[in-house]
Amino acid sequence: MTARLLPILVFLVANCAWANEAHIRKALEPKLGTIEEIKPAPVRGLYEVRYRSPQGGGVIYTDATATHIIAGKIYETRTGRNLTDAIKFESLPLDLAVKVQRGNGKRVLAMFSDPYCPACRNFERVLAQMDDITIYVFMYPVIRPENIDHSRAVWCSPDRSKAWLELAAAPRPKLPEAPASCANPVDTLVELGHRLGVNSTPTLFFSNGERLTGGLGPDDLREMLDRVAAARR
Repeated sequence: MTARLLPILVFLVANCAWANEAHIRKALEPKLGTIEEIKPAPVRGLYEVRYRSPQGGGVIYTDATATHIIAGKIYETRTGRNLTDAIKFESLPLDLAVKVQRGNGKRVLAMFSDPYCPACRNFERVLAQMDDITIYVFMYPVIRPENIDHSRAVWCSPDRSKAWLELAAAPRPKLPEAPASCANPVDTLVELGHRLGVNSTPTLFFSNGERLTGGLGPDDLREMLDRVAAARR
């Protein structure tokens, strides 16, 4: 293939992909609701369609002509990973998270958590047993939205990590003393959680992009963190 033909081929492929996306959007949006993203699926020949309807968000798969819809999740046989729910960890806005670090922080975890979620509070006790870990907490106050200002006040605190742990991990929630009036990302994080389909808390994202809903026991969490870290070396 000559260097002159390569740009032409790239142009044709890009335009074909755009045409497929446009056709899929036109065919499926009236049936699904607002289509937020269309991209090639992990399986060749399929497209992943992420949409939002009045009932919530969802993911389906379709072919290039949108003549068939496949509902369900795609798993990788070799590893058992759920590829439908996986994300690119690097795409998460980590600068909007409360960062809790223990030890050298080499093991990494992101978490959508509500400070008044009983399962989240239980999981905080598990996290307290982990060493050499960095936890990026995306505050997701959806269970008791009337207390959303408590999460905002965490962000406005001089020590966000300390304020979060006192609110979300202490035997009794200790409200931050800081006012909730500073510029904060809490509303943005609630929208992000909706876009990612975070329907329960805690929802965990590991550094390989793998998602897990609900907490883990200390042994299982430690094993998971070590497995993910080893695979990324």
